Amino acid sequence: MELEIIAYQEKYKQHFYDLNIEWLETHFYVEEHDKEVLENPQSYILDNGGFIFFAKIGADIVGTFALMNESEGWELSKMAVSPNYRGRKIGQHMMEFCIDFSKKKGWNEVLLYSSTILKNALYIYRKFGFKEVALGNSPYSRGDIKMVLHLDD
Repeated sequence: MELEIIAYQEKYKQHFYDLNIEWLETHFYVEEHDKEVLENPQSYILDNGGFIFFAKIGADIVGTFALMNESEGWELSKMAVSPNYRGRKIGQHMMEFCIDFSKKKGWNEVLLYSSTILKNALYIYRKFGFKEVALGNSPYSRGDIKMVLHLDD
């Protein structure tokens, strides 16, 4: 399996939408804000200084994630892996790339919101050093846990 992480390209925009919608429908439901962001990644993420990446095997886009420039800091968001490719550590490869990328950018930390029902995701986040912090105001109704990774530790 030759996995490559590539930067956003307009031709893959539908994959960003489809992978995230599938994931949301499998585990939760699609909130109106989710649809707005996923349908308009240029204006909501990229034009705001954020980044979107894709995991690619051959010609297939098998995963995606975004680093969003939010008022409280850099948020890892919109991470999804194709159902056909789950269980192959693609999420972990994306996480390694995310951390390396963030360090190269000189960021102090990366935060994320998740749900306590997503045991596999929480395991991966903790494995990579994310620590639970006070939730505050989660931007998502499903988000009942906030985690931060300090990159200068």
